[in-house]
Amino acid sequence: MGVERAGFRPLLFNEFAKYACETLDVNVSRRHKADRVRVPASDDGFVAVGPYEVPPPGAVVPIVEGDVQGIGMGNLNGRVDVLAGGPPCQPFSLGGVAKGDEDKRNMFPQMFRAVREIQPKAVICENVRGLLRPSFKPYFDYILRELEFPFVERKAGSTWQEHDDVLRAMEERRDVRADERYDVIMTPVNAADYGVPQIRNRIIIVAFRSDLNVDLDTFRKLITPQYSEGALYRSILSGDYWRRHNDVPGHVMDRVNAGVPKNLPLDDGTKPWRTLRDAIEGIEDGEGNKLPSLPRISWEKLDRVEYEVGGFKYHVGWPGARIYDGHTPNEYDRPAKTVKAGVHGVPGGESVMLTDERERDSESPTGFRYKHRYMTVRETARVMTFPDEWELAGPRGEQMRQLGNAVPVLLGEVFAKAVGAALDEAESHA
Repeated sequence: MGVERAGFRPLLFNEFAKYACETLDVNVSRRHKADRVRVPASDDGFVAVGPYEVPPPGAVVPIVEGDVQGIGMGNLNGRVDVLAGGPPCQPFSLGGVAKGDEDKRNMFPQMFRAVREIQPKAVICENVRGLLRPSFKPYFDYILRELEFPFVERKAGSTWQEHDDVLRAMEERRDVRADERYDVIMTPVNAADYGVPQIRNRIIIVAFRSDLNVDLDTFRKLITPQYSEGALYRSILSGDYWRRHNDVPGHVMDRVNAGVPKNLPLDDGTKPWRTLRDAIEGIEDGEGNKLPSLPRISWEKLDRVEYEVGGFKYHVGWPGARIYDGHTPNEYDRPAKTVKAGVHGVPGGESVMLTDERERDSESPTGFRYKHRYMTVRETARVMTFPDEWELAGPRGEQMRQLGNAVPVLLGEVFAKAVGAALDEAESHA
């Protein structure tokens, strides 16, 4: 969705997870005709379906459900501007098993195969910050070199270290054809720095085909963060934040104001980080539309039943939320914590939120404690900057898993717009 909002037309979708495919199907069908195809299971890399032709505007957009190893993409060669995706991150995630290169879920080799078959002008790849951990850093550097030289395939039976030696030698010689080489930019990001109401640390890899002579410095300027924590603190202290949310109880404002650090960075012209309160009360979406405020969830309706709450789907109260040491909730006046998919479902603290309402508590120093509840799926989708009309397939756990596995729409849009602008500029100078 982020790439499409940046002005690109989708030509082919692939997704492995069943419910995610159903979600993609219903939402894509609303905007385009969609043709859903299932890939037979394959353990040996056999190309079972395709290759696919480029659909003309308004025609069917194939949604291929299944293992990417079973998809042929050769007919798309030279006809694609952007290849965008996220190879599964579990091999490298702190929340996963972290086997890295040995993990069979490592799909980076398939990304390189797609680049070889399609030869796109640009590649956008999102993944977890865990790739930068010291234990994975050598392999991650190898991944970046593979993307730089995707046509230099690893020989059967060789180790990644042996292949990396080959790539390093080519890097030094610089004798690879420009149309088979890519200029690679890796950017560590916090989604909050790009207007997403969520602390989400990731890496985004962008690669441009070298024969296009894209101005990489111009691209880097286009992805410069425009939001900051310091600006949020200044807006809280100045009252600008509270004027935007003028119905917040005084005890909440006092508590939040008291928590602002004494020494703030100098004003650098950035905008305030967006908060969970901003998301729930309604911020501008990626197309400049002001979202409506989500209705309050009644404490008497934490019963898993989907009532007609203001016409918002998936805005359902859920019982059983708990907070304790190491299992802390989201706060309204900060960006939300990272939305996670979780190995065994959604972790607790990241999907629990403190509210403005409080009740007596004799054990609390203030005599009160703030009430908490689970975030609804719709609130979580707001935090991921999906539009309210975005539908989600499956039960609640699967819906939350999809959101945790997704890229925030606004973050994807920022980077895709920068890629589009850089390609346009390069074309104008060609």
